[in-house]
Amino acid sequence: MRNPQDHGWAGLTNGELLRRAKEEFDLFITSDQNIRYQQNLAGLQISILQLSTNDLRRIQAAAAAIRSAVVSIQRGEFKKLNIP
Repeated sequence: MRNPQDHGWAGLTNGELLRRAKEEFDLFITSDQNIRYQQNLAGLQISILQLSTNDLRRIQAAAAAIRSAVVSIQRGEFKKLNIP
């Protein structure tokens, strides 16, 4: 799995990161709770999966739910996954 740091994209704003990511990736996973309201997501043609937490232990515990969300997300869809 590649991440933004592998591309030298660390420090980019979310808007610029999304614009670059859509050229190389099908899915953008984030825990930024405001991305939907701060960015114009219309027409980006990249799926966005928003996790409800950035707590690594909770994310690891929810691996099966995350995998399921990744498999079912449609191109260009925004989906929020609530992680207990």
